[in-house]
Amino acid sequence: MDDAPNSEHFTLTPIGHVISDYPDKFGIPRQPGLAPAANARLVLAAPYNDPLAVRGLEAFSHLWVTFIFHQSPERWSPLVRPPRLGGNKKVGVFASRSTYRPNRLGLSLVTLVDIDTRHGVALQLQGCDLVSGTPVVDIKPYLPWAESHPHAQAGFAPETPPQFDVTFQPEALSVLAKRQDGTTLHALIKQVLGQDPRPAYQQKDTASNRLHGVRLRDVDVKFRQRQNDKATTLEVVAIEPYTNHE
Repeated sequence: MDDAPNSEHFTLTPIGHVISDYPDKFGIPRQPGLAPAANARLVLAAPYNDPLAVRGLEAFSHLWVTFIFHQSPERWSPLVRPPRLGGNKKVGVFASRSTYRPNRLGLSLVTLVDIDTRHGVALQLQGCDLVSGTPVVDIKPYLPWAESHPHAQAGFAPETPPQFDVTFQPEALSVLAKRQDGTTLHALIKQVLGQDPRPAYQQKDTASNRLHGVRLRDVDVKFRQRQNDKATTLEVVAIEPYTNHE
């Protein structure tokens, strides 16, 4: 006899949405906390924006944010190609953090910086890895004594990904120097590009001088690869105001 419950459909209602430094998916770190300079604001929607709903949350330094991969296709795949494996080897979707999941649910551990209850509720976050507009379906406080297991096995991602050196041409540094947020934007660019957001097949093309672009905050960051005998460097060529062509 099959003891499994009857098939049911559950409706998830977003409790709010994220406004972040990432206008586009391209360039977003593949895990939270890898770009601590990334700021985000989680704005709760009515009726969940009652300050009573976050009473006591200020005592916690980190939060689990459950969200929807709303820009991913609704179809899912049993096998995926994790970027950590070079985009070549396939693993089961449930052995990965791929966005191609049956319910498109994501989980992100973020730093809670501040709680603004002057007009509803907005949470100021750091280290976020969510594109602007991401629907959030739940928030829970992080408990390090229960959820941090330093000796746990991490499969094909046993350690933090390697970081590339990032350099800036003088023109790009000049743009940053004129901005009020120049210091934090400089740090964000280094943290995002240091993880090399390019697809794996482009990373392997060491001879290419191709210009790439990533949107961060309100700018387009143009960069290219520089190769020498010792290492690969990503060079920021220009920082330009973002122009929406849609």
